[in-house]
Amino acid sequence: MKNRIKVARAEFDMTQADLAKRAGVSRQTINAMELGKYVPSTVLALKLAFIFKIEVSSLFKLEQEDWD
Repeated sequence: MKNRIKVARAEFDMTQADLAKRAGVSRQTINAMELGKYVPSTVLALKLAFIFKIEVSSLFKLEQEDWD
């Protein structure tokens, strides 16, 4: 799954630590998501979309291998 978390953070001038604090997770969790090593829960994905004031589908995109 691809995501735009890093881009959204830049648009909001947020560090990984800033976002982690607002979302209630560790900075390492944000880093792992940005690197595509961790897929967030539905609740976390919704929290992130709320923080960035965008739809979840604008923040996360499924790739072909997600369907296989």
